[in-house]
Order: sequence, then structure tokens, then C-alpha cells
Amino acid sequence: MQDTHDLLIRSTTDFPSLRRQATRILQVNLGYLCNLSCVHCHVNAGPTRTELMDRDTVELVLDVIRKRDIRVLDLTGGAPEMNPHFRYLVKQATAMGVEVIDRCNLTILLEPGYEDLADFLAQHRVHVVASLPCYLEDNVNKQRGKGVYQGSIEALRQLNAVGYGDDLPLDLVYNPVGASLPPPQATLEADYKRELDARFGIRFNNLLTITNMPISRFGAVLLAHEQFNDYMQLLRDNFNRDTLPAVMCRNTVSVDYRGYLYDCDFNQMLHLTQGHHDSHTHLSALLEADLEGEPIYVADHCFGCTAGAGSSCGGALE
Repeated sequence: MQDTHDLLIRSTTDFPSLRRQATRILQVNLGYLCNLSCVHCHVNAGPTRTELMDRDTVELVLDVIRKRDIRVLDLTGGAPEMNPHFRYLVKQATAMGVEVIDRCNLTILLEPGYEDLADFLAQHRVHVVASLPCYLEDNVNKQRGKGVYQGSIEALRQLNAVGYGDDLPLDLVYNPVGASLPPPQATLEADYKRELDARFGIRFNNLLTITNMPISRFGAVLLAHEQFNDYMQLLRDNFNRDTLPAVMCRNTVSVDYRGYLYDCDFNQMLHLTQGHHDSHTHLSALLEADLEGEPIYVADHCFGCTAGAGSSCGGALE
């Protein structure tokens, strides 16, 4: 697989410099193991990956939550639910009054051994953010694999049956199928709600539009189709300075499965050290002090978060 790392990480970048605010959100990657291998995946996750966060690091995550008074724990992967310590972490964090976000690919609910997952998530009032890159079957299967759309619809029905989309928060995530920017979030959300309700009676709360980042698997696809330079120019041409105050790296710190810190999930995949330090900072450092005021490691891929209406793990920024 071709790598875009050297094309993105140059000695200099004209992306504006940024500094951290107080940490409010801990985004924890529990590992790269996943039951799917999606074309747009910037983590390059899949069924053959073996990297998983161990119990000692999970305990350290909980210690940092207590010490830094973290109010949001954002769990990602891979499929975060496939980490054997996922449920323990959720139970401990929610018992402390922390909002837990589960970035769910939906189809994991249908895998053997996960039959009670929807009930577990509902019991602990976990905020489910579920990937559904389109409301049309062909587009979803093209991006995520044959049969994924029907599995996703069945999983959404399971979540609706236990209260998600009503009194429990269920957000869906849209990624463009190809090398383009997402359409306006509010307009697309209305389309999703209309189509999913009319076709399947499915309910959800919000749609989050996220720009595909030119790294890892999606970056390799761009290179293979000779679209990388055009896509980077598209991001640059649509740079929106007004999104800078709201980019997620300002108040979110990303933690990899080994416990090392990064300024965002995308920097984690590019192995860019938090704060542009010479070596990786470990999660244990947050027991001593917050990262407020430290510089953020920016590079050319950051134009992906600031193009158009902006993009973050919480959707459009404007």
C-alpha cells in the first residue's frame, strides 16, 4: 500500500500555527482490530490487525480521567468494542459521570458474541456515533464492503429498539465516497432522516459530516488513481480560517493503544508526536500536568479539517 506520509509531512507547511486549550476530551484508540476493512479508513483497521490496548493502559486512562476531570471519553478503533476491556472501561467511566462516546461501525452488533451489545450500550447510556457513509445501499457497499448496508440497517433497528434515536443519543457519520468535500451538513441530515424513516422507520439524532483525510488507506487510493495532488489542492482552495477556533485538536488529546499521546487521531496515524516534541509523550504525563498552551503539530493534512464548513469528529465546524 502506497503511503502519503512523506508527501504531507514536509519541513515546512503554510498551515497556521495552533496551540492547545485545556483538555476536555480524551479520545482513546482501543486498537486497530475491526470486523471491516473500509476504503476510507484512515486507521487501516481490519480483521487481521492484532494491536489492542492492554488492561494496564486502560487503568491509566481511568486514572487520567480522575486526575484531569475529563468529562468526555471518546472510544474509537478499529472496532473499539472488540477490545476485551471495552465493557470494563465503559462501566468505570460512566460510573464517574463521564459521557462515553462509542464510535461504532454498526455491523459489530451482528457479529457472534456481540448479540447483547445494544442492550449494554443502552444500559450505560453510551453516546453511539455510528458510521453510515450514505443512505443509499450501493454507495455504502462500495465504500465498506458487500452486504454492509443491510447489516447496518439491521443494527440501527436494534439500537432504535432499545431507545437510541429517542431518549438515548444516536448520531450517524457521513464520509464522501470519493475525492470530494461533504455537502452541507444540515441539508444532508434532512435527506438522511427522510430516507431512512421512509424506507426503514429508522430514527437518529444528528448527522455528522466528516471530510476524508488523505492518509493511510484513503491516501493510498488517491495515489493509485493519481488524485492525490488534485485532492490536496481541493482542500487548500477551500481553506476556511473561521474553522480554526473549533478544530478538535484544541481541546481533545488522542491516545493510541500503547498509551502514547497525539494532537489528533490523524496525527496518530502519521506518527506525529504530540506538541512536535522530539519523542512521544506518554499518557502518564497527564497525571502531572495538562497540555494547555502547548503547540499543536500541524502539517498539510490539517487542511482537511478546515476545508469548507470544516470537519472534526463532531462533524462540521460551521
